Amino acid sequence: MLTSLSIKNYALIDALLVDFNQGFTIITGETGAGKSILLGGLSLILGKRADLSSLKNKERKCVIEAIFNIKNYQLENLFNTQDLDFDSQTIIRREILPSGKSRAFVNDTPVNLNTLQLLGKHLIDVHSQNQTMQLVDDDFQFQIIDALANNKSNLENYQVELATYKKLQKELKELYKLQAEALKEQDYNTFLLKELKEANLVAGELESLEEEYETLNNIEEIQEKLTHSHQLLQDDDLGILNLLTQLKNTLQKLSNYSNNYQNLFTRVNSSLIDLDDTFAEIETLQENLDADPKRLEVVNAKLQTLHNLMQKHVAENVSELIEIKNKLTDKVSDTESLETHILQKQKGIQTITKKLDVISEAIHKNREKTIPKLIQELEQILNDLGMPNAQFKIDIISITDYLYNGKDQLSFLFSANKGGQFNELKKAASGGELARIMLAIKSILSNYIQLPTIMFDEIDTGVSGEIANKMALIMQNMSKTMQVFAITHLPQIAAKGHTHFKVYKEDVDEITTTNLVKLNPNERIVEIAQMLDGKEASNSAMAHAKQLLN
Repeated sequence: MLTSLSIKNYALIDALLVDFNQGFTIITGETGAGKSILLGGLSLILGKRADLSSLKNKERKCVIEAIFNIKNYQLENLFNTQDLDFDSQTIIRREILPSGKSRAFVNDTPVNLNTLQLLGKHLIDVHSQNQTMQLVDDDFQFQIIDALANNKSNLENYQVELATYKKLQKELKELYKLQAEALKEQDYNTFLLKELKEANLVAGELESLEEEYETLNNIEEIQEKLTHSHQLLQDDDLGILNLLTQLKNTLQKLSNYSNNYQNLFTRVNSSLIDLDDTFAEIETLQENLDADPKRLEVVNAKLQTLHNLMQKHVAENVSELIEIKNKLTDKVSDTESLETHILQKQKGIQTITKKLDVISEAIHKNREKTIPKLIQELEQILNDLGMPNAQFKIDIISITDYLYNGKDQLSFLFSANKGGQFNELKKAASGGELARIMLAIKSILSNYIQLPTIMFDEIDTGVSGEIANKMALIMQNMSKTMQVFAITHLPQIAAKGHTHFKVYKEDVDEITTTNLVKLNPNERIVEIAQMLDGKEASNSAMAHAKQLLN
């Protein structure tokens, strides 16, 4: 409920601060006194766009602040999704700067207009004869029926399953897309993978094969050089090994004379040992060296295959080719497993659809049971509001599509006259009739769900005193479970309020200002008498006013 409203520097309002109570609050005032200004300021709190024309003094900022008690509104999840701090006493502030910029805050946290509008829908519901088109909206009509049908739990379960259903549908669609793309490349990828597998790739193989190729391709020259090296080392007279052995023996004789000679001997002996190893390795290489033209062909062919694959796949080495092969293996495998994934998603969707069908059927049955009761209550209230021939024809039709609130289509038809044909509300009801229908619906809804603060803005325009009295009783009854405001020109409605405020204009220093004042019991009698009889209320009007208030 709205507990406090502060308006500074807005339109004709210089500074206004007013507290509101639970129950039925009346706002009256002469035409042009500024009731629309009050609503306009409140609409800024609810997220309406603003401009510099809203500023009374163009050099100062406009500040509008409202405090709401939202303890029973169950808005914690909404605050969490909007990343706002929840407080049962929530403060919303709107500022319009002289520069034209606008700022909004919820519990001192900056918010954009979308967030303000989203929150505002749960806080205040403004109705006038020009704001009843919500009635013809399917979503609102379903909200009415579902409130009476106690479908809240079913709808919550349905929407959880529907979210899963949509997620699986999206994933299945993506799988179909992947499958279509994969199938286009499947044959080519399979061919490439086959080539790479047949190459029997081994990391580092290229370098090894190139070395073997160089050996086999130059075997005669290698044999000649090895033979010459063997001769240089092994010749009986001039062989390096023979000469080095003689040097070793000579130095060995000197080694006992000095450490210097000993060191020389040691070094020469070490060189002789290394050279012996080298000679043995040369002999081994000679023994193992064998011209093999067939092996040369095999190595050459393998090298050519590797170079061709590296060129085709733009790879630097065999390791990169192996990595490419692994990726192709995954692609081919994924393509082959896509069908399995698709079948799994399809089974998941089938399971969810069964759950959705069960829940939506329960929702449908509850709606069907509720409709006769809703029609009866609506027609009864409208009869009291001067529409004795009002009739409704509401049908729920099952469809195959999964909508956000079930699998039903709604036909909500109305006839205002006896024997008249049923038609859509927007075609069959006038503005005044729509206003009364909306009042009837809100009255019914207030018995089933927690409604936000509701503000009826002159929805009583054009109705008779008796009908106005009935409308006032309905609003008064609604105020037992919620906060209700009524901006009215009719004394019958004004007299039914628990609290009465008057909007008025006054000139201060030749500047017109709009104010709002709470009336005490005596002031209230005078106000209602003036509503009955004009500015100069007669004694009979005063007596009538007292009677209405009684």
